[in-house]
Amino acid sequence: MSKAFRDALTGISGILVTPYDENGEVAPARLAPIVDKVVGAGVHMPVVNGNTGEFYALTIDEACIMAKAVVELVDGRAPVLGGVGRGVRDACRLAGESVKAGVSGLMIHQPPDPFAAPRGIVDYVKAVADVAEDTPIVLYLRNDAIGTATIAELCAIETVAGVKWATPNPLKLAEAIEASRPGVVWVGGLAEVWAPVFYAVGARGFTSGLINIWPERSVAIHNALEAGDYTRARELIGEMKPFEAIRAEELNGTNVTGVKAALRALGHDCGATRPPSAWPLSASQEERLRAFMRASNLL
Repeated sequence: MSKAFRDALTGISGILVTPYDENGEVAPARLAPIVDKVVGAGVHMPVVNGNTGEFYALTIDEACIMAKAVVELVDGRAPVLGGVGRGVRDACRLAGESVKAGVSGLMIHQPPDPFAAPRGIVDYVKAVADVAEDTPIVLYLRNDAIGTATIAELCAIETVAGVKWATPNPLKLAEAIEASRPGVVWVGGLAEVWAPVFYAVGARGFTSGLINIWPERSVAIHNALEAGDYTRARELIGEMKPFEAIRAEELNGTNVTGVKAALRALGHDCGATRPPSAWPLSASQEERLRAFMRASNLL
């Protein structure tokens, strides 16, 4: 893992949306002004094919298109992390295509298969790692029930560079850090709101969907955390909590909806979200979103 990649991983992993055109087809060109704003604000690592990018709503062909397009849009200004996942053959195919497109690293989504075994997940990650060869791998861990021993085994895979910890259990995170190979970067995977808690037990950096509309705020929160100013970080996070509250409604079904609705309000129409995500926001949700954006001087 290069120092540049490691440094970016300890920063903000900005999860980009996937834009659609009027016919519902992927339209990566619509992402250009958003990418420019994100990179210009200092977001350390743009991420394509993450959850805010509606990864599970895309076909593998569409995900390949988005990986190639985002690398081209970023144009070397920052490392790009490409999400891969679903069935092992799909994950391996997307990994190969993403590496060919020029991503700096791969983020492996934790398999949502209802019959995924802990040792099977190890085999899954090893299969992707074999295809990726020396490309750094970041594990996206959304369920720590696989156990600390399995997490440590995953981290022992030579090219695993980091773990995005997306389970609200900081004590398990601390346990996993202690049990795993030194040198792995542990990233807060539940965005800004959880970042201070995860920092306190050893994580560095965090994921963010907020960067699509307000990257400057994400960067300010990161700067405060890196300076050890938790009071300032909490203040900054408190001011963006109304937005995260909207995104968490309907069983998190408005997570991407809130981001795309805010982008539309800013004049960056990235289309609707695909089902089963909720679209559009309800009248009440839209009213609260606009109030948040006005209070934050985003409109």
